[in-house]
Amino acid sequence: MSSWKECDAVERDPRKVSGAWVFAGTRVPVSALFENLRAGASIEQFLDWFQGVERWHVESVLDHEVKALAGAGGQ
Repeated sequence: MSSWKECDAVERDPRKVSGAWVFAGTRVPVSALFENLRAGASIEQFLDWFQGVERWHVESVLDHEVKALAGAGGQ
């Protein structure tokens, strides 16, 4: 199973957003990306709505998830 610790685009601090995984350098939870994408938002919209999150953050998180899913399929 893959860990968010391996993804440079995110961080976790118990003093920030109750310890949730957030995009590095922001207070935006990673879960917000998936919630908004599930609701039909585009990546461009997400970036507009959540200032401080950069495209490389989003691409890195999505790449991380793709790799995690690919690894899970081989188990």
